Formats: sequence, C-alpha cells, structure tokens
Amino acid sequence: MDTWRIDDFSGALTSLSHNTVAAYASDIQSFAEWCARGEINDPAQVKRTTVRRYLAHLTTRQLARRTMARKTASIRRYYRWLVAAGGAEFDPTSGLSVPAGNGRLPRVLDQRELAGMLDEPSALDEPEWRRLRDDAVLELLYGSGLRVGELCSLQVSALMLSIAAADVWGKGSKERRVPLSEPAVEALRKWLAIRADVLPPERGDALFGNERGNQLTPRDVRRIVDRRSPTPTHPHALRHSFATHLLDGGADLRAVQDLLGHADVATTQRYTHVSRERLSTAYREAHPRA
Repeated sequence: MDTWRIDDFSGALTSLSHNTVAAYASDIQSFAEWCARGEINDPAQVKRTTVRRYLAHLTTRQLARRTMARKTASIRRYYRWLVAAGGAEFDPTSGLSVPAGNGRLPRVLDQRELAGMLDEPSALDEPEWRRLRDDAVLELLYGSGLRVGELCSLQVSALMLSIAAADVWGKGSKERRVPLSEPAVEALRKWLAIRADVLPPERGDALFGNERGNQLTPRDVRRIVDRRSPTPTHPHALRHSFATHLLDGGADLRAVQDLLGHADVATTQRYTHVSRERLSTAYREAHPRA
C-alpha cells in the first residue's frame, strides 16, 4: 500500500478537521484494498472505469447517500492531490459526478425534550460529579451550539465566565468566540468547583473528563445524551436545535453563521429550510383554513 502514499495525502489536508482527515484516509484505504483485489496496486493505474465500478460496488452495499457522497469526494480529492504531487499523470475522477447527499438534518428537539435533558432531575443513584459535568456539557451543546469535537477539546483557559463567553477551536483550526448562556455559566461554575476531583493534574487544562480520569471523548458525550434524553436522539441535534431556534426567533443568518463557525453561509442556510418547514407545519396545524 506504500505506493498509494495515504499518509502523505493525509498530511496535506491541513485545512480539515482531524475527524474528516481520518475519514478521507479510511476511504482511500478501502478503495486501495478493493483495487488490489483486481490486481491494481498502483493508483496511477486506476482508470475512470475503475472508479465507476467501485462506486457501483458501493451502491450494492446500500450505503447512505451522504456516505456515498463523502467516499466519492475522498477519491476526487485524493487524485487532485496525487496529480499535483506528480504521482499520476491524469485524474480518473475528472468529470465524475458526485452523488448528492440527502442533506437531512437531525430532527429539531422540542421544548419538552430539551426540558427533559436540561431541567429534569437525574437518577437518584447518579454520582454528583457526573450530574454536574453532564449539566455543563448539555448546556454548552444547546446554549452555544458547539460541535461535539469542539466541546471535547475545550480548555479551562478558554472560558471567560465573567463576560459569559468562550474561545473555541473549530474546523480547520479556526478560532471563534461564542457566548455562554446564563444556565451554562452557572453549570460551568459548579463543575469547575469539583473538576479537580475528576481530572488528575496530568490532564492539564482539559475542561471535561470521564470516569477513567481521561479527557472527554465524543463517545462519552453520546452516552451523556443517551442517559439524559427522554427520546432517542443524537448529540448533534442540540446544535441543530440551537441554530433553528435562533432563526425562528429572528436572529440574522450571518450572525448564526458566525456562532456556528460555518465557513460558507450556504451551510447555515440549511437551517432556514428547517425553520420554514416548522412554520408551515404550525400554520397547517393551527389555521382553520389551512
């Protein structure tokens, strides 16, 4: 597999998040292994028909459209890099159409579901430290619209509780300042008061930790949401709800873009579609002549 130079390709993706780079590298690894079964061991030997056959192979696995789109995008980006690096003379993905993802967003949480996560008392047998940590995690996810990765990498030094703000490192290593809600500030103060009992000194400035005394991981966050949500949902649904509720309340689209850390306003505009659908549903359900 050395001829594919996957590590070199990953190292060139400096503008992408760690998770995206890992996904791209995994996609190319899978493609290389599939090619090897057809006795194609050099990426320069790949033809457009090879790529088309591979995509047809993926289709038989009934992958989600979004996954298909990402895998196709991975191969296209890889070959653009390989040609530029002198590893191939032509790009076999040139002119290849990328399957469009379905673009669906997780369902927006209603007030009952949010209250169940944020306001309802936790289980009686739950340790106090975990309750306080989970309160702060959930308030940040919904109150500031953080990505899960951003929350897990937060440092204590990034918090400015006196002005209700925090500095967050987002995708592409871009920093932005986000506001903190009053409940988030209160929850963070309570967590910080006992944080040292959970995280040992060798974890440095990490804000959140888990039962093993390690820095919080995305899997830990998923467990928190699973424990606290009254209905099955995903941690990212809190970020989607944050954005949608802001737009429903009349927030400016560009302001929401900045708060979410989106590089392209078109990404933020997806939430306007969700808001319009919510308004249409409310109209149909409430208006006597709808």
